[in-house]
Parts: sequence; C-alpha cells; structure tokens
Amino acid sequence: MARNKPQPRPAEGKPVVHPDIRAGQSIELLKALHILTRDGQLNQDSRRKLKQVYHLYQFIEPLLGEVLDETGTLSLADHGAGKSYLGFILYDLFLMAREAGTVYGIETRAELVARSRELAGRLGFPRMHFLDVSVEESTHATELPERIDVVTALHACNTATDDAIQFAFAKQARFVVLVPCCQAEVATALRKNKNASFGKTPLSEIWRHPLHTREFGSQLTNALRCLQLEAHGYQVTVTELVGWEHSMKNELIIARHTGQPRKNARARIEAILEELNLTELGSRFAC
Repeated sequence: MARNKPQPRPAEGKPVVHPDIRAGQSIELLKALHILTRDGQLNQDSRRKLKQVYHLYQFIEPLLGEVLDETGTLSLADHGAGKSYLGFILYDLFLMAREAGTVYGIETRAELVARSRELAGRLGFPRMHFLDVSVEESTHATELPERIDVVTALHACNTATDDAIQFAFAKQARFVVLVPCCQAEVATALRKNKNASFGKTPLSEIWRHPLHTREFGSQLTNALRCLQLEAHGYQVTVTELVGWEHSMKNELIIARHTGQPRKNARARIEAILEELNLTELGSRFAC
C-alpha cells in the first residue's frame, strides 16, 4: 500500500499563503489578531471568524467607496469593537492605500482598547482611533467628529445595537451596518407579561413556549429596529451574513439614509407594541 507523501514544511520564516486570505492583507496584522498562528497557520475557528469579517467587508466596501467618491473623506465608527477585527481589516484592505478616511473603534473594555491602540501604532495605522466608552456615551464623546458617515456594530450584544442605532441618528450617519446579537430585552418583557398576554391576544401562542419566547423576541427586536430606521429616513435591507453553519447570529441589517421616512413606520411600531402587550418598551423604540 502506497504511503501518503509527507506535506512540505514552509520555508523558515516564510508564512503559509492560504486561499482564505485576501490578496494584499497584512499577514502581520492577522497574526497580531491571533487569526493566524505564529507560523502562519489558519485553524478552523479562525477560518470561520475570518470568513464572517471578509463577508461583511464585501457589503461595507462599496458603501465606503461611495462616500469617498462623493465627499473625498470618510469616517467610520465601529461599536462594540472588541479586538477590532473589523476595523483593522477595513483599514488594512481599504483605507491603507488611500490618503483619506478614519476608523473609530468604540469599546468599554479598557484592556482591549489599549491593545488596539498599541497594535495600530506598531503597524503604522495612524488614522485608527480607539475610545474606552460605552456605545451610549460615545454619542457625546468630544473625541469623535460631529458627523459619522458609516456606523457598524458586529455582534454588539442586546441593547448595545439599539444604542448604535441612536448614535447613527445623532451623528447623521449615511449608512448603518448591523449584525445584532443576544437580543434579550424584548424576550424578557414577553416572558414577564406572558400571563396577561394570554387574555389579551391569541398571538401570545407564538411565544408561549420558552424557546419560542427567545426566538420570537429576537425576531421581533430586529423587525422593530428596521421600522425605527425607516421612520428616520433610512432604506433598509435585511439578509444573511454567512451560512448558518458558520454563525447562528447571522442577520445582517444594512440601512442607507435617503431622507424619506416611511410614512407609517412610527404607527406600525406603536401598533405592534400595543398588540403584543409591550408598551413598556415604547421609549426603547421611540422615533
């Protein structure tokens, strides 16, 4: 029986080039983000993470190009940035070769902000800035410009996504790109009001079982967010980020400001909250 031939080892100090990595991507950056190992290897978990960020980049890249072409400048705020995978890769692939454009990473964990600042300095990414504030606090942060062109929030948990939407409204963002995560607030209210809802509407059967409460709460949250964006003059597209085998938090919301609010969006929000016995959440989704 023929033996399997041993795989050739990479030359000393020379990273392995993977088909999963985009041309022009900094290998040093991917190693610093721990997406690649020190010897340039890409494991399955890192491949999945990179696939998500690259796929999101495909949606964001034309929006960045549109803003730059029209205005000659660009500002992007990434909320709940974490280790700033998205911000670093956007800068490396899109802004590095251009003379204009600034990325702001907003994250509450001070140690991650410090690490991102150090990495940006080491790699020579001068137009990346990081703020150690909450999403809500960032609306009033003096370190940010008065207007932000593009607002992103990749897996910003629970109401942090709603805060990112409010930030976008306050900063008159032209584009909002959201991948929501852990939408617990609406599900909690559905659960709390469940007994009263049984007598109010037969629709309560939709969330009678605990699993359905969680899933319906998540779906309802995003539907209300879309209506809220439409009420503020955004055209909204909802799609999948990547295949479900890569991530269960897979809904991608892209909003483009047109200045033409959907006329019945506010009324729809109020009617839904009333029908589902959720009027206590009116301030969260107020327009």
